[in-house]
Order: sequence, then C-alpha cells, then structure tokens
Amino acid sequence: MPRVSEDHLTARREQILVAARACFLRKGLHNTSMQDLIKEAGLSVGAVYRYFKSKDEIIAAIAEGVVGGIRERIDEVAKRRLPLVESMSLLLDVIDEQLAPGGALPIALQVWAEATIDPAIGRIVHERYTDLRTSVRTLVTHSVESGELPASADIDDVTAAYYALIPGYALQRLLIGTPDREAFLRGVRALYNR
Repeated sequence: MPRVSEDHLTARREQILVAARACFLRKGLHNTSMQDLIKEAGLSVGAVYRYFKSKDEIIAAIAEGVVGGIRERIDEVAKRRLPLVESMSLLLDVIDEQLAPGGALPIALQVWAEATIDPAIGRIVHERYTDLRTSVRTLVTHSVESGELPASADIDDVTAAYYALIPGYALQRLLIGTPDREAFLRGVRALYNR
C-alpha cells in the first residue's frame, strides 16, 4: 500500500477543519453533528475519524489554531516593549482581523457560550485563554519594568484587567457593531489618564 505524504495528511486535516468552521457558522456549534461535518468535508466517516475522534477534538483544533496565531501576534507586540495603550492599539488590529469575514470570532463566541454548559469545551477554553493571558502578562510585566506602571502594581491583577479589554472590545464589535477602534482607544486612554 503506498504511503500517504505528510502534505496530503495536512491537507485532509485542514479540509475537515474548514468544513467544521462552515458548519459551525451555518448551524451553530451545538446543532452541528459529526455527520454534518463529515458530509460538509466530502470525506468518508473513516477518513474524518482518522484525524478527529470527536467534535470536541475538532473544536480544540480550531481553537488551538486561532489562539496559537493570536498568541504569536501578542508575543510580537510584547517584544516591542511599547506603552500599554500602544500595545492595545496593535492588539485591536488582531481582533479586527478576526472580526472580518472569514475571521474566527463568530465561532469563538459560540465556543465561549458552549463552554458554560459543556465541561469538555470548558476545559478547552480554559486552556486556550489561560495561554493567551500568559502572553498578555508579558506586556504588563514590561510596563512595570519600564516604569510605566508603578513597581508596586500587582502584575496578575493588572493583567486580568488589561486582558479583559480585548474580548470586551471583540464582543461589543461582534454583537452591536460599536465602538470603532479609535473610539475604544480614546476610552482606554481616558481610563488610563494618558
């Protein structure tokens, strides 16, 4: 039997993930079955189950891809050691990309909601978003080191508050369409007194 190339395996896996995203956007996370995903992917049952044993594994793979990409972007921003408001401006660019057509935030919102009632998805969300908050913590640590924030600032407390701004912006934009990026940044500057 001929061996399947790594490129072929990667392409099939991505085909399944693309199909899952389409199903989740069309039917919702909760209403999408594995049978729906298999049909959308145009593959056999065995082919899909070769890559993913459950819908939760597919959700985890989608979350890992999205969060991994966002974490890389946060880490790039952190390397620049910018003031927190300037860093927030760059992070909002990342969020706006994920709000655009084809972006991951519409699915993320469904995953967040499902996490409140499904313990398996709750674990996925906990792991991914804890990971993101760790990257955001680096931004806050740099701000304490640079003197932008007082040395007495509790880094974990500030990280929790700063991090909350990011999904807060995303949810408002996704659910009600406002505020725009510049209005949000004006609000952050006013809160921050900068």
